[in-house]
Amino acid sequence: MSVDIECVVIGAGVLGLAVARALALSGREVIVVEAAERIGTGMSSRNSEVIHAGIYYPTGSLKAQMCVDGRHRLYAFCEAHAVARQPLGKLVVATDEAQCGALQRLWQQGRRNGVNDLQLLSARQALELEPELSCIAALWSPSTAIVDSHALMLALQADAEAAGTSFAFNTPFESACRRPQGFELQIGGAQPMNVSCGELINCAGLSAPQLAGHIVGLSSRYVPLARLCKGSYFSFSGRIPFRHLIYPAPEAAGLGVHMTLDLGGQARFGPDVEWIDQVDYRVDPQRAEGFYQAIRRYWPGLPDGSLEPAYSGIRPKINAVHEPAADFVISGPSAHGVPGLVNLFGIESPGLTSCLAIAERVVQALGQN
Repeated sequence: MSVDIECVVIGAGVLGLAVARALALSGREVIVVEAAERIGTGMSSRNSEVIHAGIYYPTGSLKAQMCVDGRHRLYAFCEAHAVARQPLGKLVVATDEAQCGALQRLWQQGRRNGVNDLQLLSARQALELEPELSCIAALWSPSTAIVDSHALMLALQADAEAAGTSFAFNTPFESACRRPQGFELQIGGAQPMNVSCGELINCAGLSAPQLAGHIVGLSSRYVPLARLCKGSYFSFSGRIPFRHLIYPAPEAAGLGVHMTLDLGGQARFGPDVEWIDQVDYRVDPQRAEGFYQAIRRYWPGLPDGSLEPAYSGIRPKINAVHEPAADFVISGPSAHGVPGLVNLFGIESPGLTSCLAIAERVVQALGQN
């Protein structure tokens, strides 16, 4: 079987859905190929569901630009499509003097990134918001929110389909070859087929570097080495005494074991940091010991036996363990020289927040053909 189409998007996570929507709204004929049986089975369903403000990322980086722009776009999209979200706000807390300097730097970084509603709080001010906290200072981010990520993905899918996008599930991408007139793709599944397209966008998340290696005509120097960083989450059994999101000062590979709430008011803690060699979503109950230690730095009242293994996610790192966190990579024709091809690498947090902004950047990258 052979299919000719203008544009193929690989992956139906939140990013692939946003990209497909943006491409279809630009007038392109789009098909999304997804190896799983439905949308959002990978990273998109294994995160904290937080809409980030944009305070953590180096000024001028894609993470900073896409997060701040994406947050505004996402708020507007959720409002227009009745996607459930709640602006709970976030407290980033310092539990020792060394972390106070980190909060000051974080406040400055956020301001440089255009997040102008941040407030540095004393311990007394923080405890007025959350009496059960233990901290000596805090940073208040009122524009941090939570969102129903599955409802968001369904809304993106509906928009994309309304604009003419088709979806092919249980349809793994196998390889592609650049021809003078476009790409020839081999697609697997129950009914393997060849697909010809003019534009190819790789939104495969954890698998993006591996799949990019199967695109004949793309030099390997433009494909980063993938590294996997697992983060486990534990749920809290009981009534949580917090009304806002609580984060510790950030750490090297993540934002620390933080407390988030879902839209039903249930609390979960995570993620931690565990570098792994292969995809494994099992949550080791023994990791709870480290969670109790981390959480009790800012919530000493955490009861014994109150944490239960919940789920895990995996960050698609493209930096080594001891290297600084890498920026998003939106690798289009102007970078690698292959017309019609965009690869998205290292789209970890704040990828959910940034999805609509990244989608627009992909459209712009293809416009440079």
